[in-house]
Amino acid sequence: MPDVQDKHAGTRIREIRLIRDYTLAQLSQRSHVSTSQLSRVENGEQPPSPSVLAAVARALGVTLSVLHGQPYVHMLQKDQLDRLLAPISSALDAWDIPPDDDMPQDSLDAVAGRVSALSRLRAKGEFAQVAEGLPEAIAATTLAVQTHTAPGAARERAHYLQAEVARTTAILAYRLGYMDLARLALARMAAAAPHSGDPRQVAVERYERAVITHAETSRPDRGVALVKQALRDLEEDGDPQTSAVRGTLLLRASALSAVQQQKSAASDWLEQAAEVVAAGERADAAQDPPGTRYALAFGELNVALGRLDVALLQDDHETAVRVASEVRLPATYQPTRAAGFLIRKAAAEAWTARHDAALNSLLQARQAAPQLTRYHPDVHQTVGTLLRARQRAADPLRQFAEWSGV
Repeated sequence: MPDVQDKHAGTRIREIRLIRDYTLAQLSQRSHVSTSQLSRVENGEQPPSPSVLAAVARALGVTLSVLHGQPYVHMLQKDQLDRLLAPISSALDAWDIPPDDDMPQDSLDAVAGRVSALSRLRAKGEFAQVAEGLPEAIAATTLAVQTHTAPGAARERAHYLQAEVARTTAILAYRLGYMDLARLALARMAAAAPHSGDPRQVAVERYERAVITHAETSRPDRGVALVKQALRDLEEDGDPQTSAVRGTLLLRASALSAVQQQKSAASDWLEQAAEVVAAGERADAAQDPPGTRYALAFGELNVALGRLDVALLQDDHETAVRVASEVRLPATYQPTRAAGFLIRKAAAEAWTARHDAALNSLLQARQAAPQLTRYHPDVHQTVGTLLRARQRAADPLRQFAEWSGV
């Protein structure tokens, strides 16, 4: 098994600090993290919390993905996922070039079926199958947009499908740590969404960009600005689909505010999200409450998960454990969302020395969505914490560490 001390985030922080020619004191001043804490992080004696990691990344002028050690090239090669990414990038580069003349032109219904199938696979965490199907789906939506040029429903639907396949590409690339590809895909989505005739899709693009902007630049303030812009442009109209998108945006703003240690703002955003849920519950019984729309889940459960995120990002790990213990996921919950919750729960348990519980949560996440869990940076962080807590790792932990590439 690779030595975790050679790969933890503290090692990368020290390397980049020396490249920048900063002393520990200078980095402390820039990041507003104490020198003693930075020293412990660099030496692998203490893992950095998400808020500390974001502050140090800003101070060093690097992305969070760099400090997380993404992309995990050796793991991608082992899973044969690396060979699938180049064709996806090529397909995006040919976004405005007509496909080969001999490419059959599918109906919009057929294209929609292909795009929806990839979205479902993405929700299950089947990244390899998604990557396999993306180049053809991108080409199919490109041809649809170039075919349906007359103003009307067909043109808007073609652009909607093009934006959706770009979104799937961005999420896949982000999950695998390929931020350049994720940004390219989101740029394609931003170009297509305004022509879809659906203001909600424009808001969803800004939501996804807020997620990736934070991960790539470690600038949560920019993410909050994107969310505010999306909320201004997407007015509440009583439609459950609009409510679901707006509610998800509010939860994203609460998490980003928590990263900035703006506790009051994070709480305010959460309460606004809770009000959206309450408004849905008060709505006419004939109207569905906010739920899963645009592959975004929003409701009372998601507000609870938002509270978990805020507690974690504010380093309030005991509260995070308590909130996580009260969450009950439905049996039909999307596998990647279930795994995401379990990964966050494991982090809180590890930080509060509940080591066996943390490993059990990671094992459950692996069962729910193996590929998401394998490539998730928080998993690597938590496994490193568990390994450093013991002089000798027990077999289940050692085996999980080997599987996840730590």
